Amino acid sequence: MSQSRTGFRLFAAHGNRTAAMPFIMLASLIDMISIGIIIPVLPALVGSFTDSQPDQAFWYGVVTFAFGFANFFGSPILGTLSDAYGRRPVLLIGFSGLALTFFATGLATSLAMLIIVRLVGGAMQANISVANAYVADITVPAMRAKRFGMLGAMFGVGFILGPVMGGLLGAINLHLPFYVAGSLAVLNLLYGCFVLPESLPPQSRRPFKWQAANPVAALRGLAQLKGAGRLVSVIACSGLAQFVMYTCWVLYTTFKFGWGPLENGWSLAAVGVVAAIVQGLLLGRILKLVSPRRLVVLGLVSSTLAYVLWGAATQGWMMFAIIFVNILGATVTSAIQSIMSGAADEKSQGTTLGAIGGLNSLMAVLAPPIGAALLTVVSHLPKGDWRIGAPFYFCAVLQAAALVLAVWHFRRERRERGAATKA
Repeated sequence: MSQSRTGFRLFAAHGNRTAAMPFIMLASLIDMISIGIIIPVLPALVGSFTDSQPDQAFWYGVVTFAFGFANFFGSPILGTLSDAYGRRPVLLIGFSGLALTFFATGLATSLAMLIIVRLVGGAMQANISVANAYVADITVPAMRAKRFGMLGAMFGVGFILGPVMGGLLGAINLHLPFYVAGSLAVLNLLYGCFVLPESLPPQSRRPFKWQAANPVAALRGLAQLKGAGRLVSVIACSGLAQFVMYTCWVLYTTFKFGWGPLENGWSLAAVGVVAAIVQGLLLGRILKLVSPRRLVVLGLVSSTLAYVLWGAATQGWMMFAIIFVNILGATVTSAIQSIMSGAADEKSQGTTLGAIGGLNSLMAVLAPPIGAALLTVVSHLPKGDWRIGAPFYFCAVLQAAALVLAVWHFRRERRERGAATKA
């Protein structure tokens, strides 16, 4: 408790809420580097416990399902706790959970142990949602899309450094990336304990209620947000597409192009480069030309086309080309988050963004079995066969559905606003 008061005094001493932004950006950067490190090697680790590609695809789906399942229940609880006790202590819980997960994953000696570890880690980890609530605390509504973009840029930089490091370390030893990731999570824990200030002042907090922390109730409350609740279906479809892609990317490129951890690490780094450039440098300029609502539509169009092209790619270099062309696709998440955050009051930012995190976790629960099933069906096909892209064609359908729902929502919103003005 004394640490929390010290952190809040440090925050208040700046005299300007924008002074806290560099703190949360650095914490998020370290967080995403540690997560990115394991992405190229986790499928290979699962494969070390299996005897065939179909088994590897199936059990990789189970392992990623375990993390998302636990996170679906844990994320709204941690988001509501952050509304009651502040963002900083909940972030520290998340850093601790990550460190525990990474070290235990590196030490795993069986699939059962790996699944249990991912369950525990998913329940304790809601750093992205709480970091977004932190940014909402220190930012006026008109600036939130840009600030969420800055935070997204840190995630992008983490995805540049993390997967490349994971690919290089994984080429040395399959378990080494997990120990390095755990060490970075410990570093972030120390940074949070001694440097990271609190963002939520006591007068803006509200008592913890289990009803608000219930994931089903949290999603219901999210759907009832005035002016934004109908975007829940857009978040769900787009999020499911994104998580199916994440689930399938490494195994898809392995099956289709024969890539290993190094090539996959570089491809994921390319995703990070685009995210960092777009969200860190271009998003503010784009928002001066188009509104967040129009940006959501343009981004969904771009990413729908990208999924089709990824699935149809016949050469590995094409995957990189599509990543760099899909610039607007990197703006969708920040634009939607700014709309949802603007619809919530200052005392429920953690609950609202935690509910979005819970919804994304639900999609992360559904994605692995879907992605694994699609990959299992096509895993016997020869390298280069266009049908191996089935998971990405599925993602394109989901993203197209999100596009239709977003257009419908924004048109209906415009009509309701016009009717209210006339009244």
